[in-house]
Amino acid sequence: MYQLDEKIWFWTLGVIPVIILFFLVLQLWKHKTQKKFADKDLLKRLSPDKSFFKSVLKIVLLSLAFLCLSVALINPKIGTKLETVKREGVDIVFAVDVSKSMLAEDIAPNRLEKAKQLVTQIINNLASDRVGIIAYAGKAFPQLPITTDYASAKMFLNNMNTDMLSSQGTAINEAIKLSKTYFDNDEQTNRVLIIISDGEDHSETAIDLAEEAKAEGIRIFTIGVGDVKGGPIPLKRNGVVVSYKKDNQGETVITKLNEDTLKGIAEEANGAYINGKITNDVVENIREILNKMDKTEFEAKQFADFKDQFQWFLGFGVFFLFLDIFLLERKTAWLKKLNLFNENF
Repeated sequence: MYQLDEKIWFWTLGVIPVIILFFLVLQLWKHKTQKKFADKDLLKRLSPDKSFFKSVLKIVLLSLAFLCLSVALINPKIGTKLETVKREGVDIVFAVDVSKSMLAEDIAPNRLEKAKQLVTQIINNLASDRVGIIAYAGKAFPQLPITTDYASAKMFLNNMNTDMLSSQGTAINEAIKLSKTYFDNDEQTNRVLIIISDGEDHSETAIDLAEEAKAEGIRIFTIGVGDVKGGPIPLKRNGVVVSYKKDNQGETVITKLNEDTLKGIAEEANGAYINGKITNDVVENIREILNKMDKTEFEAKQFADFKDQFQWFLGFGVFFLFLDIFLLERKTAWLKKLNLFNENF
């Protein structure tokens, strides 16, 4: 486990492309100026030991030095002591719809990104609850098991996309079925499944499975993302919309938010449906729901002691600067033998 102490210093990494750009501009200027001064063969005679490879190597060393110094300023820390602590909370599994219909932009920026924003904000407002993540389309896939590591949860969440599952369609029943394996039967915690979807369900057993989940102590809450009026599914190339998904008759497919399906699933499992249009309202509703639940005590492992690691990066940064300062831009004997870039011709 690691922590980044001063993330604001990530901005200093912007110095590296500036250095590289300056080097390229300088080389272009040198080439044009030298071309006016003398021809290529004469220049080689006048400066036979001049090495372009050494110039490139110096820039690489300088860039590495700035990289290491920037990381030193960020001050990464590594957890060195793992301890068991007692917490009270609820076990929450988020099932996020990653089918192609979630690319519709009837809610900004699109349904999937909105779903990820909602889950992120809900997690940000949790205290000691445990969370798990499921991705589903035509099939369900476990993304993250039940954990108290919110940073990992948000990292996995951000990496979710509509290409991660080859089986397309929307099978909410698969998500419910998989969620039942997430909860530990030996721990009698309150169990919550939050389904974030546009409600397009191609299965016919979601309601039945919701009833089974209720019997196992799982409450299901659904969050609808999208617009009931619907929108087309964009097909993009290099981030630009080039067309929209069409059916077999060549008509543009319009995908709509199906609130009835989501309401039916939630009601069957002693839960509730929440429209996901306004993020703050969703977060507040979920907070109120969780606050009304009894908290169960459980044990969790966490790192209690973190040690600074900046000194390693500071040392490497100074070392690269030292090499850069004492590295002359002249060919050495070994460099002449290697003849990199055909510099001896």
